[in-house]
Amino acid sequence: MLKPGVSIELDIVSYGSEGQGVGRCDGMAVFVPFALAGEKVSVIIEKITPSYAVGRLTDIIVRSPDRMEPPCKCFYDCGGCDLMHMSYAEQLRFKTSRVADALKRIGGFNGIVVKPCIGSENTLRYRNKAVFSFAQESGRVVSGCIAEGSHRVVPTGDCLIQSETAVKVLGIVTEWANDNRLTAYDERTGKGCLRHLMVRTTSLNETMVVIVSKEPIKFANKLVDTLMRRVDSFAGLINNINPNCTNLIMGRTFSLLFGRDTVQEEVLSSRFSIGAESFLQVNHSQMCRLYSAAIDALAPEPGDDVIDLYCGTGTITLAMAKKAGTVTGIECVRRAIDDAKASAARNGITNAEFIVGEAETVLPRLVREGRRANKLLLDPPRKGAARAALEAIAGTGAERIVYVSCDPATLARDCRILAGFGYGIGSVQPVDMFPNTSHVETVCCLYHQKKDFISVPYEPKDASYLKQR
Repeated sequence: MLKPGVSIELDIVSYGSEGQGVGRCDGMAVFVPFALAGEKVSVIIEKITPSYAVGRLTDIIVRSPDRMEPPCKCFYDCGGCDLMHMSYAEQLRFKTSRVADALKRIGGFNGIVVKPCIGSENTLRYRNKAVFSFAQESGRVVSGCIAEGSHRVVPTGDCLIQSETAVKVLGIVTEWANDNRLTAYDERTGKGCLRHLMVRTTSLNETMVVIVSKEPIKFANKLVDTLMRRVDSFAGLINNINPNCTNLIMGRTFSLLFGRDTVQEEVLSSRFSIGAESFLQVNHSQMCRLYSAAIDALAPEPGDDVIDLYCGTGTITLAMAKKAGTVTGIECVRRAIDDAKASAARNGITNAEFIVGEAETVLPRLVREGRRANKLLLDPPRKGAARAALEAIAGTGAERIVYVSCDPATLARDCRILAGFGYGIGSVQPVDMFPNTSHVETVCCLYHQKKDFISVPYEPKDASYLKQR
């Protein structure tokens, strides 16, 4: 009988949604982080629930040919990456199967063909945005990543999925903090100053540095001098003030200390100004592949009226506007909409309109006012789309919908809801935006069945997952 502390041998037959190995013992699923499918392992049971158990890997009896030696010395301690022990080919297979499993198990869809996950040309050094944390150790400021499931800072040194520029800036800022006897914020006591460092880099060789602190930083001029001498792409230094006891990284107050408060980026032949709060996919080359796949799936034409929900700074919106008749982007963040409008003007795009507001509020209003769209794209946050937004999407009468998702579970849930309005899944294309992690992006194309095909998913016995999270 399974119980905590018991040691067992386990055949790993599949993966959990976060890439843990999964085996079965006494009829119960056992999740084992860092175990690979096809391996036989020794495990110590650490947790038991009514439906599953969690074990700690202690020995590999039969080793998978897809097991790799993680190139990062902090891999098992940091938690920022969870698949660095897995060959890249196996990572792509896992991500493809993760999407397929969610559509079947959560969405209730049978017979959906999921295309092989599109891999990234770079599996290391691919991130254009880095966020590091500060802590105080032995009277000095240390910096790095937060260990998984904790508030502990792991001094990572060189984080291999971040750009070399971001890692270099981290070293410079940490050295500056110690040279000038600054302190790191301690969330337990509320004392100290430095909280986080964010570094944005772009394909156009510009770097933004944002220091998040409890109060305005001192000796900023010394830091600017060093960054100007040692970082050729340095474009601006911003101080964000976050005095609150919160797990949110940034506060509401921004102060430009040097240079510009935006950096320039190019996406699918359009130029964008990216601010500290702007959303931008962190892997530039894969972002272009993801957006190209989404636009190809939607296939906008000169006569089309397109709506882009959760449009952010308008990166996909403006690319679609070059092919569609009209495009309307909807986003709740006003600064993002302001940036989108400015980018449309900068790129000479006149057939794109942008509206500030929640998708579940704005889209129903547009439908009530008689607005219709024959094609619609949505790229919601991880929690998925609100039920009211999905109902309004169906109310537009769109014949084709492209859903860009960063979470297979909420994608499956929302597609199941759309199926209730007569939509069936046409194509599913995963894209690996985050190598060495379990995250995966998906482009899912849905058609109205009366126009294209009939594909009715079965009705699952338990529909509790349809409740909005």
